[in-house]
This record gives sequence, C-alpha cells and structure tokens, in this order.
Amino acid sequence: MPRNQFQRMVFAFLTVVITVHAYVFYSLYVVNGDLLMELTGADSVLHAINAQGGVYIFGSMLPIWAVVLIEFCFAYSLECLAGSPLSFRMASKMFDPRKNHPMIFETVIISCTVLIMCPSMSFIAAWLYYPYYAGFNLLTLLANWLKLICFNFPFAFFSQVFFIQPIVRWLFRKLFAKDIQKRNQAQEQERPQDEQEVIADIFRRMDEIREDLAHERRQRKKLAAKVDIKE
Repeated sequence: MPRNQFQRMVFAFLTVVITVHAYVFYSLYVVNGDLLMELTGADSVLHAINAQGGVYIFGSMLPIWAVVLIEFCFAYSLECLAGSPLSFRMASKMFDPRKNHPMIFETVIISCTVLIMCPSMSFIAAWLYYPYYAGFNLLTLLANWLKLICFNFPFAFFSQVFFIQPIVRWLFRKLFAKDIQKRNQAQEQERPQDEQEVIADIFRRMDEIREDLAHERRQRKKLAAKVDIKE
C-alpha cells in the first residue's frame, strides 16, 4: 500500500503506536497484573502501579506514559531499519507476489515481521525490565528473554493478523485517500487493488526492464560480431 518513503514511515508509525500501547497493556494487565495487585494489595492494576510509584524499568520507577514513549522509540527505529525491509525480502524469497494470492503474501509479510520484531523487542525488554536490584547475571537475562518471547509471540502474531494490521490499513487509506484516488484514476485499465498487487506490478515492470536490457545486449553482441567479421 505505501508508495514512497514518507508513506512507509507513516505506515510504520501507525503500526508501532497501536502495537506499543497494546503490548504495554498486555504486559502490565494480562501478564503481570495479578502479581502487581498481590504485591501492593491494591484492588486494580492501575492502583497497584500508582502505589509502587510507577513501572519498574531499567532500575527506576517511571510513569506509564514514559514506558510507552521509551518502547515506542525502540520499536519505531527497529521497524524502519530492520522489520519492514527484511520482512518483505524474506516473504519474497518464500512466495512470489506475481503468482500467489495477495492475502497469502500479505500474511507472510506480517508473519515475517513478527518473526523479526518479537525476539528483537523481547531482547530489548529483557534489558529494560531486568531486576537490577538483585544483581546482574547473563544467564538470568537470557532466561528472561526466552520467557518474554514465549509470552509475546502468540499475542504478537494473532493481534497483528486479526486486529492491528486491519486497523492500520484502514487508517492509512483514510489518511491518503486523495493520493489513492489519484493513483486509481491514473490506472483505469489495470489498477492495483491493494499493496500486493502494487508489488506484483513492480515485479512485472522489473521483468520487462530485464528483457529490454537482455535484448540490447544481444543486439550489441550481434553488431560486434559483424564488425569482427568485416575486419
């Protein structure tokens, strides 16, 4: 769906904003909510967080908004630099967008993104939320990392496929409605209906360019051979 670098950055921004808020809620309320209430004796997770002075992160107690901001910075940088480009490359090696159904290729891209981002962000979280007050141990860090992957991976996959990505694509179409309308008007005869058809069209154009270049090389070889014969 994104057509240029700016649109790709906006798409990544929307994805990360929703994902980070979902993960903070999942971590604090679903995974650790009962433990926080048990330790503080509070009747709700939010009261438990306020009672202990915030969320423990990197050896300090910070408010929830600071935790969201820190995780957003890490996730957005990682998504732009590695998650988005690498996931497309991995999906292209396994499936051909020109031959496979767009929904299949789109699901593979989401799966590859989760495969890259979940272990990477879990590793960062293992450092951020490590219990430094008890001393540091590398084996404990690795164990916490694997535990976070086990907790986060199912939530990451199903939330991205069924919840986050559909919302992001809907928001993206609303934000760039004029651009999408112009694009459709300019391609009346054969206009892509979604991101995967755009990708397939790019691949078709690349194949045409390769064929033209190969034809030019053959013509040059023939011309060079005629020149050699005459000499």
